[in-house]
Amino acid sequence: MAQLFSSMTRWFTAFIFLALLAVGGPSFAESEDQLVPGDNIRLTIFENPDLTTESRISARGNIRFPLIGTIRLAGLTPTEASELIASRLKEGNFIRHPQVNLIVMQGQSRQVSVLGQVSRPGRYPIDEAGANLTAILAQAGGVTPAGDDIVTVIRTRDGKTQKLDIDTLKMYRNGDRTADISMENGDTVYVRRAPMFYIYGEIQRAGAYRLDTDTIVMRALSVGGGITVRGTQRGVQIHRRTNDGQLTRVNVALGDQVQADDIIYVSESLF
Repeated sequence: MAQLFSSMTRWFTAFIFLALLAVGGPSFAESEDQLVPGDNIRLTIFENPDLTTESRISARGNIRFPLIGTIRLAGLTPTEASELIASRLKEGNFIRHPQVNLIVMQGQSRQVSVLGQVSRPGRYPIDEAGANLTAILAQAGGVTPAGDDIVTVIRTRDGKTQKLDIDTLKMYRNGDRTADISMENGDTVYVRRAPMFYIYGEIQRAGAYRLDTDTIVMRALSVGGGITVRGTQRGVQIHRRTNDGQLTRVNVALGDQVQADDIIYVSESLF
């Protein structure tokens, strides 16, 4: 009889606990939307107040929870996240019958989208103090080797959409941080693939190469390892597309500028 009374008391207490959570304070937003990086959450474990945890989901989508360590919650609903943590606590024999409750205390509404040639494309949070362009690129793992130095930012200010092309390489070289603009919620950063040129024929290392702004024909040849003993500088030609999309052949000098998508051909010497 005493055991039955104890069991009934336990379940009644649990019911009151969950009911109180259901009518919790107005500062807590209860939602079954998927959790995202930047969400501030509170986790409570029934009859284990020492495990109560308030945390912010990291840019990688994880939190650290007592006993079970790092766990990924981004992409799960609060209910799914609660069930996952409960299962980990049970599997680790930490708590026999864990009752986990997760509340989103503050949803992440201030985010910037980073797309294109970065190590980790995605949405990244900005705090109340804001973040500049270079900080957001750093959160995304930086620009990949295939990425362009010109970074495009699309933003809306005062109801007008703006498209800004920012030369990050120039900014680093000159030390001028005025182009390191402040980011706001809803901004999009896009890093396109860097322009390329192609070289083949009597060249040591034929292939595709990144085109820098100051690349001339002579430099392009050196990037390809130089002309072979069978080739000749007089036989250098460029196949280039015109504005109407037609491919045309251009005779060039060594000091001429190479353009994006140029195909450089080094012919064999006749003598």
